Amino acid sequence: MANADPFSMSTLLTSLQHLPFTSATEPMIPAVPPPPRGIPVAIPQPRYHGGQPLNNSFPVGFLAPQYLESRLQSLFNLMTSSKEEVNIAPREMISRLSRRELQEMAYLLTSDPDYFLAIARNKNGSHRLQKLIGKSDDADNLFFLAIFRRFLHVMTDKYASYVAVRGMQVFDDKKKELMYEHILPHALRLACDKHGHIALNEVITDLDHPFYRDHLLDLVALNALLLSYDAYGNYVVQHVLTLYDLRCTYNIAVSLLGYCVELSFDKCGSYIVEKLLETEESMVLVVEELLECEGGRLMRLARKETGSFVVIKALRVMQEMNRVDLFRGLVQKLMPFRHLLRRPCGNTTIAAIIESGC
Repeated sequence: MANADPFSMSTLLTSLQHLPFTSATEPMIPAVPPPPRGIPVAIPQPRYHGGQPLNNSFPVGFLAPQYLESRLQSLFNLMTSSKEEVNIAPREMISRLSRRELQEMAYLLTSDPDYFLAIARNKNGSHRLQKLIGKSDDADNLFFLAIFRRFLHVMTDKYASYVAVRGMQVFDDKKKELMYEHILPHALRLACDKHGHIALNEVITDLDHPFYRDHLLDLVALNALLLSYDAYGNYVVQHVLTLYDLRCTYNIAVSLLGYCVELSFDKCGSYIVEKLLETEESMVLVVEELLECEGGRLMRLARKETGSFVVIKALRVMQEMNRVDLFRGLVQKLMPFRHLLRRPCGNTTIAAIIESGC
């Protein structure tokens, strides 16, 4: 055993089995995990009450700090190293854990919020945490608390966010509801974040609780104008529109009234307007705004690459829906500019449609 790899799975599991908790006879020293090697993390000192740390409900008590630090560093390396470095596949690693080993591993992983966050922010660490979540209710309690304590940090990180999303997929209903409650006041902040908007879209897709789903969709619809002009928020609006929730789609259209033409000049904004043209409840509102638009501005929109897709779609859906009044209204609005649409920088497709509608 003298030459055993201190980062191997067998060595780690053996050490986990010998880590004393409440049964230890040596003087108990509370856990203060070290900053993970190579990653600058400020580890806060744990708070105490009656001689016990408040950072977890699991019984606390370890041997000497250097022994604990060695185990935590071994666990960190195991969780964040590549498969080639640890010579074991994540699936095989998880399958070897007994219920007690899983509980003790989960306790070590969540013994400090920043230690957990450092692992979750690592690509390999995130993947392996996802594999651990959902294996045990007791372990899930610890993972839930760890995610909750650094919720915004987790949800706005490229890799850590997948850990939270995984939790919301497999946690019991009570934990899910608590996480949904925490998402609602932070939904707009997540929607406008580079990685948060991706996590939020995943949550919206998987959300099957009617109350929280409706509440979250209403938040997006109510703030659709703000989100539509945001670099990341517009993707949340686009995503919600792909769910084809008729009430939400109509509410988004109402929120964007008076701005559909302006949004159509923008690449991302035009995608939103095109989505609104796919549902009967909202398409009429969009076309009516196009008809109210000044003729020259509508012509410029039709000649612009992004805007032309909106105009083409508006003309075609009105034809397909047999809304003769709205279709002819668009044709008459664009007819005076037919010659400009026939030019190289125009749009011959729109020109052909309006000529066929004469």
